[in-house]
Amino acid sequence: MTILLSDDAGKLQVDRIHGWLTSSYWSPGIERALVERAIAGSHCLGAYQDDPDGEDRQVGFARMITDHATFAWLADVWVDEAVRGQGLGRRMVRWFLDHPSFAGLRRIGLVTADAHGVYAGLGFHPLVRADRYMERLAPGLAEQLRTAP
Repeated sequence: MTILLSDDAGKLQVDRIHGWLTSSYWSPGIERALVERAIAGSHCLGAYQDDPDGEDRQVGFARMITDHATFAWLADVWVDEAVRGQGLGRRMVRWFLDHPSFAGLRRIGLVTADAHGVYAGLGFHPLVRADRYMERLAPGLAEQLRTAP
């Protein structure tokens, strides 16, 4: 079966995306309304596989948040368990990196707990000047992150 990549927002299967993200380590229990807002404010990419019944079944998702000039943040890269290990995550990230809207950006950031090798193979590396980066977290999030697996 072929897997098609598309940034057509009308094809996104938000129920599936919400299910994936709510079960992820980075956004456990995230509310559907928040997922919808995140999708609306991002350039999203879906990966779709033909089902035997002729319907496209979404098997992957990723989104880029950007000013379209200098900076972007890659987020929510997810590959359905049924198709993991086939390079789909790398293929979705490469799609963004090759896209004309993102190809000339000075910096693309991301955070990962377990896919460093995937991203390193695409040119990502640890922060060059980590001492310059700061973040502001929602109340209670810092403690939640400290105790998360």
